[in-house]
Amino acid sequence: MSSPSGVARAPSISARQVFQWLSYLQYPALLVAFGYAARPLFNGMEGALDAYNSALLYAGVGVGMSSLQDPAKTQNKMSKKVWQDPRKGGLMLWLISAQALLPIVLGLVGTVLATNTALSQLALGLVAFGLGMIGLLKTAIEMREHHRLDKQSPRPIDTALEAGA
Repeated sequence: MSSPSGVARAPSISARQVFQWLSYLQYPALLVAFGYAARPLFNGMEGALDAYNSALLYAGVGVGMSSLQDPAKTQNKMSKKVWQDPRKGGLMLWLISAQALLPIVLGLVGTVLATNTALSQLALGLVAFGLGMIGLLKTAIEMREHHRLDKQSPRPIDTALEAGA
């Protein structure tokens, strides 16, 4: 590409593309979370509370990073079918809402009732995971708005003259 002055311009990258690329950081974060969650299984459950706290923190960050994706696109055919159907999409929003609210409430109650530091930290990990789920809920709401078939404007119908008949 060249500008009117003849100088080549660098291709522009939109903010949407940058956020889409950043959303792929969810996968390493979720892999780290899985590693922390699995570690106590190989250590005779030693340090389980600390490991599960770290797993919840990384899972919360990973799920939160997924909220940076472009809501106008779906990841797969199954996701597209869910968001196109108003009933399935609504059910999914309620499910994600519960998955966001429950860890936050349990975490906040847990911080009050925790008898030791490890339990208090685990409760804060639950809060972090719930906050990540709120980011996912926001993206899910936008995806539902973009993909619902019953709320999309009808496509223009060609008339016989326009169709060349």
